[in-house]
Amino acid sequence: MEDLISYLLQFGQLNPKQIELVKTKAEEKYLQKGEYFSEAGKIAKQIAFVEEGVLMICYYNNKGEEIVHHFVDENHFAVDLESFNHKIASMIYIRAVTDCRVIVFSYDGFKTLSETIIDWDKIIHKITVKTLLEKVNLLQPKLGADAKTRYLNFLKNFPKLANRIPLVYIASYLGITATSLSRIRKNIR
Repeated sequence: MEDLISYLLQFGQLNPKQIELVKTKAEEKYLQKGEYFSEAGKIAKQIAFVEEGVLMICYYNNKGEEIVHHFVDENHFAVDLESFNHKIASMIYIRAVTDCRVIVFSYDGFKTLSETIIDWDKIIHKITVKTLLEKVNLLQPKLGADAKTRYLNFLKNFPKLANRIPLVYIASYLGITATSLSRIRKNIR
């Protein structure tokens, strides 16, 4: 829980009473490797802060192939924000790539924080903007880059994830086959 509080305090001030309120609205949850946190076709009813482990945001294309959009590791939030905020069916799946320990807020709990803590929405807005900018900065180098460059950029941007995530998911994230990724990895060692 302290990791969550430290993270939130990077984006704004919370007094001791507000911190206690945040803690009362949060629930620690464990996800086993392969377990879904949220599923496409359903409304996202919770938002997760990853304390330990890696989640993957993915979807299925029209051929039924699982496509990895991105990974969420420690000290980051995971949610389909549009589904969560607007109560519409999600288009994505959020699944544990490793065993995970997450802190979860329900929609109602999150709403209570928004209605009770004056600067809560500002803090969440700053976190959302930071997250979106990070995604844009990670996506731009992938555009037009060859597979080897995309993999090298992945290693540079996510040095702690490469050995924690199965090759097949990294390959999907990079938009290449697992066989191609194996060949690339063999050639750069």
